[in-house]
Amino acid sequence: MRTVLITGANKGLGFETAKQLAQAGNFVYLGSRDIINGQSAAGKLKAAGITNVAAIHIDVTDINSIRKAKAELENSVGALDLLINNAGISGEQPQYIAEYSMEAIRALFETNYFGAVQTTQVMLPLLRKSSAPSIINVSSEIGSLTMQTSAERPPNWSNFSTYGATKTALNGFTVMLANELRGEHITVNSVTPGYTATDLNQFKGFKTVEEGAKAIVQLAMLEDRSITGRFFKDGGEIPW
Repeated sequence: MRTVLITGANKGLGFETAKQLAQAGNFVYLGSRDIINGQSAAGKLKAAGITNVAAIHIDVTDINSIRKAKAELENSVGALDLLINNAGISGEQPQYIAEYSMEAIRALFETNYFGAVQTTQVMLPLLRKSSAPSIINVSSEIGSLTMQTSAERPPNWSNFSTYGATKTALNGFTVMLANELRGEHITVNSVTPGYTATDLNQFKGFKTVEEGAKAIVQLAMLEDRSITGRFFKDGGEIPW
């Protein structure tokens, strides 16, 4: 049984991903910024007969919170097989970079980029103790520079420009980290769930959480250890 940590897992895509991975036989820690919400989410799964889950307090913007979560995992399981950096915020729209406040820009990067980076850095010692460690960064097609420069780019994407920039940065982190850790056989990949209806977008997405989680779960269950430094969606790869 693999041990999985998912940040931002008390609701939305994180919760659904936790549910599906637990149903597939993994032990899943539901990371939550608010431990009460995390315990409630874990309780819902246990009430449904999914007992191989537990809540863990982790705020990806708080380094001390991350370190405490790492210590808790070290004491309880010793090693971590899969880290899914899912926690994220969307910010208020429209968010044109030409005029969006620097305070708002920094807040988005603090969670969506720096949060994932520092969580990964702290958890790496536990991942190195696994026989088959992996890191998945939950990104977005809005972070794809190829799609942003395509003639088919949806015009409303400008409403999410700053959010998209955080995901472009996250994709860069995926590639750089994959290259750094290749010799240690730690796989690192990005994945986009697509436009999924969650509170991140006021439930305006056209995918259900079950559909959105599919790409994350597929990547999480991938057994080919040669696949690293790539960007996936449901059904295949997506250009950077």
